[in-house]
Amino acid sequence: MTSLVEALIGTATSRRKLLLAGTTLAAASTFGSGWSVRFAQAQAHSEPKPTPEQMKEMGDFTNATATQLALYAQPLVAMYLLRHSICFGEKPKAAPGEIWRIKDIVTPTIAEQAGYVSPNANVIYGFGFLDLAREPVVLTVPNSNNRYYMVEICDMWTNAFAYAGGVATGYKGGTFALVGPRWKGRLPAGVTRIDAPTRWVEVQPRVHVKNQADLPGAQKILDAITVKGLSAHTGGTAPAPVSYDYPAPKINPRVASSMMDFNDPVQFWEIFSSAMNENPPPAAEVTAYLPQFKHFGFELGRQWKASDVNPLIVDVMKRVAANVGAMSVGISPMLGKLANGWIIPPHNMGLSGADFPTRAAVAALGLTSNTTKEAIYYTGLLDANNEPMTGTKKYTITFKEPMHYLRPIPPGFWALTMYDSTTKYTVPNPINRYSLGSDDEIKKNADGSFTVYLQHEDPGPDKKANWLPAPAGPFYVVIRNFAPVPDVTKALMNPATFVGPPPAIPA
Repeated sequence: MTSLVEALIGTATSRRKLLLAGTTLAAASTFGSGWSVRFAQAQAHSEPKPTPEQMKEMGDFTNATATQLALYAQPLVAMYLLRHSICFGEKPKAAPGEIWRIKDIVTPTIAEQAGYVSPNANVIYGFGFLDLAREPVVLTVPNSNNRYYMVEICDMWTNAFAYAGGVATGYKGGTFALVGPRWKGRLPAGVTRIDAPTRWVEVQPRVHVKNQADLPGAQKILDAITVKGLSAHTGGTAPAPVSYDYPAPKINPRVASSMMDFNDPVQFWEIFSSAMNENPPPAAEVTAYLPQFKHFGFELGRQWKASDVNPLIVDVMKRVAANVGAMSVGISPMLGKLANGWIIPPHNMGLSGADFPTRAAVAALGLTSNTTKEAIYYTGLLDANNEPMTGTKKYTITFKEPMHYLRPIPPGFWALTMYDSTTKYTVPNPINRYSLGSDDEIKKNADGSFTVYLQHEDPGPDKKANWLPAPAGPFYVVIRNFAPVPDVTKALMNPATFVGPPPAIPA
């Protein structure tokens, strides 16, 4: 498992101690006699004193519960970090209530600027965070003349709870109102109401682009996707403006923000508390799930402070938070089905409900991933020998019928994209090629099969059309199928019997 984790998170982060799903089994060695001594000192004036066995059990409980809470918290913190990058960072891209439009294909440089993990190189993106506290926001989408596009709408816990365009509503356009949890007004005729679970939501347009020549047409569609407050839409009086004062996260700028690499892991917990108070989870979780974490200082409506919590518990929480990104990645193979070195995604990807481990893994590896009805992602982690892939080797992957996992509903598409395991971004390369798929002139055999070359060095002129350049170090690949055929989406409901994983990748 460690080698698998290292393949995903890269050498820089993997040097840190990893707390994976089985970390509770190692609690005794984590705390050891030091935990017992410090706890005894902290309780020096209390009677009766815990026995050594009780101290071990308290250590196990603290580590296990902090780990569970970190997995629960991580997606909300990831959205906070993305919102900061888009709206409030040193170089903000769009104010709240506006859409930042990335009008070019996502190069490694653009991906780093956005701080967006595992970006799609076959669409042009928009990112917009909307505050629904004052009034609804009206989302308008165009008739694309059958060009694939969609607008994913996520709550602050990363649930893709609604869509405009794509499989959900088609490509002929429409007008929608995103309504916050407490709004009681009426909407004008011709506007479709979408109730949002949280005060803040993120809208994320994706518009299919085949190549640079196709870019102007895609940009036209992206520009036609607009958001505006209900008062501006109707010509009414705008509500009073809101000022925002959110603490700036201090994280490692060299890796994707979803890896949670904070300078001080205490900030992870501070951000989680404030973001949760602003965007509460579903009522059922407030009553049936959150109370177990009151021993760690978490209560809805109250800001968490390290000074209010036993320092011994805070020490454990810091260690867990420092590794929650790696842990979220490390547990990903157990959440779907690992076949031929590929993770066959869980059917509830993008809308995980109370499946908190799946939600955390998706947030770490592919923040704001779509539901499997709208798009299916297959993540290639290991080669045919079950080893992590690296640019020091040369790999091939041969596709041949049946290829149901690649088949989209027109105007959908599929693509295989290369990512650097350390940064989680696309890979700089001399031919500026970041993906290969249905948009490309791939050299095929007479029977329709074809081979893609995954390697750092140019394979030569006869193979260059099928070359997907790799970094010099560790990498992973992702196959995306946008608007997948319904039979494949349905088959994901039972990953144990899912038929048709992508082929193995021999070196």
